[in-house]
Amino acid sequence: MRCLFASDLHGHVDRYEKLFHEIIGRHPDAVFLGGDLLPNPWVMQKSIDPAHRDFVHGFLAAELSRIRSILGARYPKVFVILGNDDARIEEAAILSVATEGLWSYAHDRRLHLGDRPVFGYACVPPSPFRLKDWERYDVSRYVDPGCVSPEEGLRTVPVPDHHIRYSTIEKDLSALVGNAEVDRAIVVFHAPPYQTCLDRAALDDQSIDHVPLDVHVGSIAIRRFLETRQPAISLHGHVHESARITGDWRDRIGRTWLFGAAHDGPELALVEFDPDTPERATRELL
Repeated sequence: MRCLFASDLHGHVDRYEKLFHEIIGRHPDAVFLGGDLLPNPWVMQKSIDPAHRDFVHGFLAAELSRIRSILGARYPKVFVILGNDDARIEEAAILSVATEGLWSYAHDRRLHLGDRPVFGYACVPPSPFRLKDWERYDVSRYVDPGCVSPEEGLRTVPVPDHHIRYSTIEKDLSALVGNAEVDRAIVVFHAPPYQTCLDRAALDDQSIDHVPLDVHVGSIAIRRFLETRQPAISLHGHVHESARITGDWRDRIGRTWLFGAAHDGPELALVEFDPDTPERATRELL
């Protein structure tokens, strides 16, 4: 089985065009899109070009529909989550496109790829960024120095105060997966797990109020989930510079293979893998 994984495209049409070209050329069985897919919402608000206001329908759905007409029965299963830079108000458009069969919306859901469960989860721990649509406390209400709590910042969709205050990534994952068998599962997260090659940020020698910043910015809850549940494959984005700093775009936690598709250059970072032979996975910069 051939699978492609891309993340953090941030609305860059040139990267999407490369991805679409590879989908047509490689005929994958599945494509995973790991969040931060849309143009910056604040830029979108200021756009003077109406054609770019509906990026989901006007560009993504239109292009995928074109690809489906080309590939026919060979059109892949496409699994999509959003990320912390994607305005949650766009979720309605993502769900609308899902009804057309162009992709499956995976956030907080259990889906399937053949006999393999697929779980998706978009939320990240508190960050320094102001948009909080996809942020949760991680395992407690702790916030790293320099970060903005989920109770502050901006949201494009209202959320009850008690949900913001008491929800955690740890609780969400427990509710999502429950007692399901996950040893063959593929899980697509936006955030990487804590203290891996995939969550290394460029924060060396930086401090706030004399408190050194942790260079690892991933999720403790996601790491604990992977350690205890051990799905087959876990896909991640979010920390663009991690592969450049560590030299690794993949890692392992026990028997779980971790693949990262975030990239801080102008290229499209494209991971290709077969769930049956994850050790042979490749990543190309296109």
